[in-house]
Amino acid sequence: MPELTLKHFILKQRALNLYRQAVRATRSISDRNTRAETIAWIRSEFERNRCIDDVMLIEDKISAGRRELRQLFPMADVSHPERRR
Repeated sequence: MPELTLKHFILKQRALNLYRQAVRATRSISDRNTRAETIAWIRSEFERNRCIDDVMLIEDKISAGRRELRQLFPMADVSHPERRR
């Protein structure tokens, strides 16, 4: 297992923030079963990519996740946390 850098820890926090935003965005889904299935799908996508350690690939996955979240839930605030301050 490669040594994790500060960049890895920063990206881990960004990925966790994206996960939280995605789960929060599902609150707009009124059907309980559909919401549960959507959350399960979100979790499985994050779990599937959990072992990636290439910084560039992680950044690409986070960017793609933000785009996908914007498409699925247009009202969701998925801006970069650093830019909101």
